[in-house]
Amino acid sequence: MNKISSSDRVRIVACLIEGNSIRSTSRMTGIARNTVDKLLCDLGRACSEYQDKTFRNLSCKRLQCDEIWSFVGAKECNIPKEEKQTGRGDVWTWIAIDPETKLVPCWFVGNRDAEAAYHFMHDLAGRLANRVQMTTDGFRPYLRAVEDAFGTEIDFAQLVKIYGKSYNNTPEARYSPAQCMGARKAKILGKPDYAHVSTSICERQNLTMRMSMRRFTRLTNAFSKKIENHEHAIALHYMNYNFCRIHSSLRVTPAMEAGISQKVWELEDVVALLD
Repeated sequence: MNKISSSDRVRIVACLIEGNSIRSTSRMTGIARNTVDKLLCDLGRACSEYQDKTFRNLSCKRLQCDEIWSFVGAKECNIPKEEKQTGRGDVWTWIAIDPETKLVPCWFVGNRDAEAAYHFMHDLAGRLANRVQMTTDGFRPYLRAVEDAFGTEIDFAQLVKIYGKSYNNTPEARYSPAQCMGARKAKILGKPDYAHVSTSICERQNLTMRMSMRRFTRLTNAFSKKIENHEHAIALHYMNYNFCRIHSSLRVTPAMEAGISQKVWELEDVVALLD
C-alpha cells in the first residue's frame, strides 16, 4: 500500500483540527476518504498514548471538571432497543482543566453515570503530584467518585446551578437552554477557597470543543459514526489544544505554561508521533 507523504498528512490534520469533517477534508485535500479516516485513527491513537505518558506528576493547584454531550451514530432516543449495546447513541466526554495553565490533563469518553465518574476521577487522581482544589457541577455521581479516588486529600466543592423554566412551548425552546436563575456553592471535602469555586473555564472549554470539532456541533449531520473515531478525534483535538495552539490569554500553549513543553509544537511534530 502506498504511504502518503508527511506534507499530505499535515494538510489532512490541519483540516481536521479546524473542525472539518472527514468527507470535507477529503474534498479539500483530494485525498481518499478512507485514507483520511485511517490517518485520524492512527494519529489519534498516537496522540492519546503520548499525552497519557506525558501528563504525570502534574503540579496543578486547582481543577475544574464538567461533561459535554454528543452522540455516535444516532441520538439515544432514535436507537432501536435491540441496538442499545452497540456503541451507538448518546456519548459524554468528561473533562478536567487547570484554570491557571488552561491545560486539559485528563478526559474520558463514556456514559454519564457513576461508573464513568469513577474511572474518570481515578485516572485524574493518578496524574497529580499534590493536593488540589476541585470544582464540579452538581451531578451526584461526583460525590462518591471524588471520595473514592482522592479520599480526604482534596479540597472539593460543587457549583450547583439553579435553572428556571425554559421558553414554554415556543419554537425557541428547541434551541435555547433554560434560564439560569443563580448558583449555589457547596463545600464537600476539605477547605476549598470559595473565591475559586467555579466551572466557567471548563464550560468555555466545552465551547472550544464544539467550535473545533464538527462532530460536536449541535443539530449536525457530521456526527461520529463509530465510537473509536470519536475518541481519536478528541485525542487529536487535545493534542493540538495543549501543545500547538497558543492560548489568547497566556500567549503560550497550555503545555508550555504548565512546564511540560519548551516550545510551540508544529503540526509536523504532531504527525511525527506516528513514526
